[in-house]
Amino acid sequence: MADKPRCQWATQNQLAQEYHDHEWGVPCHDDQKLFELLTLEIFQAGLSWNTILKKRLAFKAAFDNFDISKISQYSDKKVNALLQNAAIIRNRKKIEATINNAKIVLKLPKSLNEYLWQFIDFKTIKHHYQSYREIPAKTELSIKISKQMKKDGFQFTGPVTIQSLIQAIGMVDDHEIGCFRY
Repeated sequence: MADKPRCQWATQNQLAQEYHDHEWGVPCHDDQKLFELLTLEIFQAGLSWNTILKKRLAFKAAFDNFDISKISQYSDKKVNALLQNAAIIRNRKKIEATINNAKIVLKLPKSLNEYLWQFIDFKTIKHHYQSYREIPAKTELSIKISKQMKKDGFQFTGPVTIQSLIQAIGMVDDHEIGCFRY
């Protein structure tokens, strides 16, 4: 697999390569997986994605495999336990935002999948970038989704975070033209 042409960012290390080759940009419609990726993108803000990939299994364990119902019920005791967990990123505001976001997801009149994918009429938007340097940090679409999510009560869902999310879950295909996944 090392001989396949990939998006330049995916050649940094094995974790990035595996994430790129098997997950990034693959349309995702599973609410629990969508919530996991939303949460990881929130925790990534201000850090490198590689940091998140290294801690991903610890996040899954700490956050009950991203079970939305369980997370929505987290108590102050659980928050304090998470803040003591050195295997994850211990940011109180991001932890509290994750709990809040789980509660918001449960209140949605539709699934998280339908909520997100409705913005693009359930069809992936394919871009044609030569290099990752051409890919914008935010777009009109991510700004629109971010505004709606904030209006609906989601936290830590700015347009840059949402741009990363919609790339990760395959709403937009931002693989470089030379990539085998393009």
